[in-house]
Amino acid sequence: MSPVAGLPNPGNLALSQKEDFKAFADAPRRQHPEVLTRKQLKELGTQARAEYDRSRREWHANLGPIKTPQLIELHEDLWDITDSNLQDGDKAKGAVAVDAFPGLGKTTSVLAFLREFHRREIAEKGEFTDQGHERWPVCRVGLTGNTGMKDLNRSMLEFFEHPGRSRGTTVQLGRRALDCMLSCEVRVLALDDLHFLKWGKTSGIEVSNHLKWIANEFPVTLLMVGVGLADKGLFSEGSAAGDTALAQTGRRTTRLDMRPFTITNEMGRREWKQMLLALEQRIVLADKHPGMLANDLSDYLFSRSTGHIGSLMTLINRGCQRAVRSGSECLDKDLLDRVKNDEASENARRELEAALESRRLTSRPRSRLSA
Repeated sequence: MSPVAGLPNPGNLALSQKEDFKAFADAPRRQHPEVLTRKQLKELGTQARAEYDRSRREWHANLGPIKTPQLIELHEDLWDITDSNLQDGDKAKGAVAVDAFPGLGKTTSVLAFLREFHRREIAEKGEFTDQGHERWPVCRVGLTGNTGMKDLNRSMLEFFEHPGRSRGTTVQLGRRALDCMLSCEVRVLALDDLHFLKWGKTSGIEVSNHLKWIANEFPVTLLMVGVGLADKGLFSEGSAAGDTALAQTGRRTTRLDMRPFTITNEMGRREWKQMLLALEQRIVLADKHPGMLANDLSDYLFSRSTGHIGSLMTLINRGCQRAVRSGSECLDKDLLDRVKNDEASENARRELEAALESRRLTSRPRSRLSA
């Protein structure tokens, strides 16, 4: 995405509001800055160089999403579920829960799917319903740690900027939200950060029941995103000790996950290399070269990220920012050693580093090593 006249700045959007979500979904793709040589960089005037470096800062901060095997698998499953949920209104639709560890790209991947779904629905059916209402194929709500039934209903109304969102009972707010969903023909209701709910508390059980009411009454595909949702009792009526086999939520909800990159088999090593090659293509540095990531830094980047794409993207983004600012114009171990990454990755890297350095593990495909 890039700033376009008349549209909000993509760096200043709140995706829990409909107009901002529309700007996110409709914004054109960012323009890949031209990769200049050092000679061309020196020839730029002061203002031109400042603008070029600014464009690189924004580009490197928004390198994703990248179509990894994990993202492709998740999107295929989400399309299967949403496209199969074309039942008439008297039938409850299947829900989906994307439940995976942090740093694996859940929210980024789900947002990429929601953007594609929004675009497809608008392209096929138009921006307005037959009754003349604005069409909003997607309603996205971000939850907080204190979300209860009333808060959830209010958050849905906040998305639509409904004038009655600040007053009313839980039931009244819920009915208003249902009216918005029906009028705007919402097809996917996405609830992000569902793990923030206190599932072991009374409010968590109430919200779990409330989600069942939404699944029963709202003609939407309920798409829930979070961490450890199964352990928190989402599929067992709000109680981790509940009988999952008998839980209505568990019967109606399909659990999807996202796996980290692994290097314990050839397929995993090939996927890791393809990921690094894709990243190389997107990096805009004067001294970048083929194999800068996939060959020279493969083991190093795996140990620094522990196979989590979120940690990898953070490290590459920060490394590119430093490479531009320092004038090194290249990513190497010396530069990246000075770049801090998230705490989880830093704590887990030592054991991986030892295994990689001793050749007990390698991130490079075996065919490449033998060649």
